[in-house]
Amino acid sequence: MPDKVIHKQLSYRLCGICFTVHNELGRFRSEKSYGDLLEKLFKDSALKYRREYPLPPSFAGEKARRNIVDFLVDEKIILELKSKPIITKEDYFQMKRYLQATNMKLGIIVNFRQKYLYPKRILN
Repeated sequence: MPDKVIHKQLSYRLCGICFTVHNELGRFRSEKSYGDLLEKLFKDSALKYRREYPLPPSFAGEKARRNIVDFLVDEKIILELKSKPIITKEDYFQMKRYLQATNMKLGIIVNFRQKYLYPKRILN
């Protein structure tokens, strides 16, 4: 049976970097702090990424830069950072909108506030 995990190596690598960030910074920093260290580690590991990537308007009249993803990694995975007590349905639906707008297959939500990191894979 063929492996059906989407972008297996890249997502595994991304999650490993997120665990490194969580171990180094702990639970109670801002999303920007986590993003800064992630960006440094992405550069160090020669990972292609775009930070705070604006999505195109989804309807006529929508202002530019209304929807911005935290990281677009290797043009394959959207990485959304959170630093709050729990991931909500709104966070899930936000990621679904981002995936549909970009026509991408995989998004990962990482909540650094949790005691243990549980990256959430969202499929389109």
